Amino acid sequence: LKTLTIVDWTLDLVNQHRQSLGESPLRVEDIPIDDPAAFKLLRAAETTGVFQLESRGMKDLIRRLLPDGINDVIALVALFRPGPLQSGAVDDYIDRKHGKAAVTYPHPSLQPVLDSTYGVVLYQEQVMQIAQVLANFSLGSADILRRAMGKKKMDVMAQQRIIFADGAAKNGVSERVASEIFDLMEMFAEYGFNKSHSAAYALLTYHTAFLKAHCPAEFMASVLSNDRDTAEKVAKGVRNSLRMGLTI
Repeated sequence: LKTLTIVDWTLDLVNQHRQSLGESPLRVEDIPIDDPAAFKLLRAAETTGVFQLESRGMKDLIRRLLPDGINDVIALVALFRPGPLQSGAVDDYIDRKHGKAAVTYPHPSLQPVLDSTYGVVLYQEQVMQIAQVLANFSLGSADILRRAMGKKKMDVMAQQRIIFADGAAKNGVSERVASEIFDLMEMFAEYGFNKSHSAAYALLTYHTAFLKAHCPAEFMASVLSNDRDTAEKVAKGVRNSLRMGLTI
């Protein structure tokens, strides 16, 4: 809610200026999703004030990942959590993105499902899609599997493993490969993130990055106004503004 307020205030300030010049207003829905200046700011980790990307740990991750598209921003939100960091998923994603490791898939039929994450299982929706593609699960059945894995319901998962293997066999997938993929899904389910949640966060992240890149004075004025009751945050915002070359 704080960030939505900052976006709203920034656009109000920008549009007051635009109106005085006879220009059409800037609307959040008109912000292009592939703006070079916004991604340049992100890759430089100049993300103080940018939603979800302010912590030192996140800035370190950004410098390693170097996002160049909205899919990378969605992944950033999902990757910066203990599960992916500890499991090696973060390193796999980064190494594959930058060509340091080959992009591989647990089964060739899963390429369309895992293509956007370089073969790394990252989202809950991907677990559901794997069950659909590989083992002919319906959407409802795939969701039952996802919930059982997330809540570690061992009895339900044992039943689901048999159903999964049977469905995969009908698609010509060997029992060994099916079992390995089920194990991978099971391991992933301990830290899986909901992509629709991550995408909604990432869009707000990107919008704040765009506004900071293109409307720095209005954006930082809104950030400072929003933090006006906390001296420490105001001081941090002022330092950041001065470093950006803005006049306070």
